[in-house]
Amino acid sequence: MMGLEVSTLRVTMRRKLTLWAHFCLVLALLPSQTASVAVMSVDLGSEWMKVAIVKPGVPMEIALNKESRRKTPVAVCLKENERLFGDGALGVSVKNPKFVYMHLQSLLGKKHDNPQVAVYQKRFPEHHLVTDESRGTVLFSNSEEMQYSPEELLGMVLNYSRGLAQDFAEQPIKDAVITVPAFFNQAERRAVLQAAQMAGVKVLQLINDNTAVALNYGVFRRKDINSTAQNIMFYDMGSGSTTATIVTYQTVKTKESGSQPQLQIRGVGFDRSLGGFEMELRLQDHLAKLFNEQKKTKKDVRENHRAMAKLLKEAQRLKTVLSANAEYVAQVEGLLDDMDFKAKVTRVEFETLCADLFERVPGPVQDALSSAEMSLDEIEQVILVGGSTRVPKVQEVLLKAVGKEELGKNLNADEAAAMGAVYKAAALSKAFKVQPFLVIEATVFPIQVEFTREMEEDGSRSLKHKRRILFQRMTSYPMRKVITFNCYTDDFAFHINYGDLSFLGQEDLSVFGSLNLTTVQLSGVGSSFQKHTGAESKGIKAHFNMDESGMLLLDRSVFETIVEEEESTLTKLGNTISSLFGGGSSEPNANVTEPVQDEEVHPESVKEQEEAAPQEEKQEPGEKQQEEKVAPTQETTEGVDRKADPQDEKEGAKSGEAKTTEEAANTEAEKKAKPQKKTKISEDVAVELQVKDILNPNFEAIATSNKKLQDLTDRDLEKQEREKTLNSLEAFLFETQDKMYQEEYQAVVLEEEKEAIMAKLSQVSAWMDEDGYSASTKELREKLQDLRKLCKAMFFRVEERRKWPGHLAALESMLNSSSFFLRSAKLEHEDDRIFTDVELKTLEKVINETTMWKNNTVAEQEKSSPTERPVLLSKEIESKWALLDREVNYLLNKAKFAKPKPKVNNSTTSESSKANSSKMEEKVILPKEETKDEEGAEVQQEEPPIKEPTRQNTDSPSQSQPTDKTASTEGAEVQQEEPPIKEPTRQNTDSSSQSQPTDKTASTEPTERNQSENHIGDEL
Repeated sequence: MMGLEVSTLRVTMRRKLTLWAHFCLVLALLPSQTASVAVMSVDLGSEWMKVAIVKPGVPMEIALNKESRRKTPVAVCLKENERLFGDGALGVSVKNPKFVYMHLQSLLGKKHDNPQVAVYQKRFPEHHLVTDESRGTVLFSNSEEMQYSPEELLGMVLNYSRGLAQDFAEQPIKDAVITVPAFFNQAERRAVLQAAQMAGVKVLQLINDNTAVALNYGVFRRKDINSTAQNIMFYDMGSGSTTATIVTYQTVKTKESGSQPQLQIRGVGFDRSLGGFEMELRLQDHLAKLFNEQKKTKKDVRENHRAMAKLLKEAQRLKTVLSANAEYVAQVEGLLDDMDFKAKVTRVEFETLCADLFERVPGPVQDALSSAEMSLDEIEQVILVGGSTRVPKVQEVLLKAVGKEELGKNLNADEAAAMGAVYKAAALSKAFKVQPFLVIEATVFPIQVEFTREMEEDGSRSLKHKRRILFQRMTSYPMRKVITFNCYTDDFAFHINYGDLSFLGQEDLSVFGSLNLTTVQLSGVGSSFQKHTGAESKGIKAHFNMDESGMLLLDRSVFETIVEEEESTLTKLGNTISSLFGGGSSEPNANVTEPVQDEEVHPESVKEQEEAAPQEEKQEPGEKQQEEKVAPTQETTEGVDRKADPQDEKEGAKSGEAKTTEEAANTEAEKKAKPQKKTKISEDVAVELQVKDILNPNFEAIATSNKKLQDLTDRDLEKQEREKTLNSLEAFLFETQDKMYQEEYQAVVLEEEKEAIMAKLSQVSAWMDEDGYSASTKELREKLQDLRKLCKAMFFRVEERRKWPGHLAALESMLNSSSFFLRSAKLEHEDDRIFTDVELKTLEKVINETTMWKNNTVAEQEKSSPTERPVLLSKEIESKWALLDREVNYLLNKAKFAKPKPKVNNSTTSESSKANSSKMEEKVILPKEETKDEEGAEVQQEEPPIKEPTRQNTDSPSQSQPTDKTASTEGAEVQQEEPPIKEPTRQNTDSSSQSQPTDKTASTEPTERNQSENHIGDEL
């Protein structure tokens, strides 16, 4: 019996090890839990930023900052040994404003002589701005060692935003979509990308904030979008700027996913300097004037940077309160020379101060309508976005300007851009699958290509300046375009500049920056022509790409030519045979030799370029069309390929009418007419780019910036670790000193041990008062480890005594339930028993051993002293409980999936049954009748699948019956307890009926016929 038990245990362990090996293999193949699948978006405003995330189980949620707020100030504080962000930085700005940097967006992509830099210096005179000699941009300089560019400071803010997103998502995040104003030019967009690179953020896309708002609006109103175009205007007035955008919503048909909703940017108007911050500056100046009029001090408050920072903070609160109240009392404690300031300001005064600003509110609306070539009657609704639209006067002026009944306020003015951007991030990420929503952006500033060409007129040569529009204003993107230069045979250069910007005002033009983007120098053109002297040149083709972020890229420049090749005899024979069997033309496909032709472009690009071509011809009527050409990416086939298309169409038309022999004859005639084929050859040309607006930092400068930011991050982490260790040490000292006087600790510690612990605590406390707050993290950690090591035994004894009651009660409960289960299992009938003797004996053995161990260990623990190491350990109690639980669960699972055993009655029949059977032998029953009787009986006895077990009545014992119940003897009534998963049925037998299978769930009609036939055969 023992050998059987051991063998059973071995088989069980082998099965468990096999299952464990498969489980480990599956875990190894699963993706790691630390893998980053979450994505984020950053709505980067001039004063505030909002961070949103998407992760599995959390769709589109705003990430809270450390203060549990949904938006965070774009501010960074840099002191000698401290770096703060958000609200912490704003708190320092009141005391030390020169260490806090805000409103960085207005300095991105600006040279030191840009008027915007002078405006910033006037608004924040406490900052010292110097020129970056290598790039011509500005630097914040507090000392020779502390100099930071706006990109570096913005990189710190983006890194902080990523930290907020990671804390909220509880996993690492790298991929992000960042919003930028729609009026950002190429230099400003590059500056944001450089800042993200310094922060270690992978930018999936730069999305215009107005487009993000429109996307958020459309995603939640997908059902309302149909094939009828709906024009919506979004009016966004933020802290630093104002933008009006006209968006068209409608459904379009796509090849991939059928009919899908789409938004298209139709018109954009903006005002760079109109926003809530300018209103706050007006209120700040008004409060300073009121304080000077009170003459509480002889000093001018405007000359004190700290006092002006306090007034700016009060002006921000004043603007918010006056938006809902008619008047408010502004007050600042200790504004200057410990003098308090208090003054009443009304909404009328506020509106008078900002009267010229309110007059500029309709400007972006008119510019958006002009760029879209639409009227206000075509706009269905005007929706407000941005915090500054809450100012009542702004809404009043705007409502009058648009002429609508009301303004739309059904969009979250603060979080719409962040939520739309994070939806785009989820769509771009490979980890998520979202419903498609097509987005068509629009270029706000036109871009053109300029070059000079030598021309000969009246026998004299002269240089003529040429222009070609590459991307017109409000052209859709992303898009690829190609320009062909076919009059150059040597190396040359061309320039990429902004186009006509006459729609901008004089102030916007002065702030815009350089109008020249890049100079492209092509080399290797002459050598390419010399290499293919006898070939037909197709010119130099420059491939441009306006990507999803609105960045213009020159993908490549290629030299293209077409050469003629004579076909070999074998090729001609192959072409003839293929023509006989319906083969097509043997000429090569242009798409094969020109990979760029396979690139997809939005259909709008073709239409726009067709409209643009006549305009270019009107500008320069004397110029040939094929000299320089702006074309979509899918180029039309030139030269012989163009002539081959009609011929192919003719052959295709004849193929349906003519016979095969006629097609072969036509093909042979064509081969004689065209004995040669033409092949297109592409060869890359070397390209050298010279940036003309804002120079990109070199590799050395990028490495220096990355190291600077990483050092600051490491310093912050080290500081956080030191603060954490210091707090832990202080908490341990206070808590342990208090515990030494508690009764439960005094009961488990000896007097000598108590004195040693108290002495060590006093020593460390004295050290903390003298040198602890200036000590390093390593010293603090060592002190904490020494104290924990000294008090470890005492804490262990107390912790064990706390766990005993609960653990012992749980073990006793498990023993009782296991014993009851064992007794119930043993009481089952042998025929119905599910468990083997080995399994029951194993459970009984575990119960007995656990009971004996508990009684002995508890008795031994009662004899030992509380100051000694406990004999009864909570870990051992848990292990004993787990062993019992495992054994019982194993048996329960077996009972749950066990199948019921069929019962057979082998008891000897009585004399009366023999007599009845002998009489029945004389009567022959046909198989067909027996089948009918059995079927009829089965139909009558059909019961629901689950019923309570009932008694079984037999009048006269018939032949043996295979039933699920205990066999009944003559005149006896037996009621047998069924297994848990068995479905009991009611069975009534009659003395005149033959034996029938009563387990209906297992029997079928063919089985019933076989059983009846066998039974009749035995009788015969």
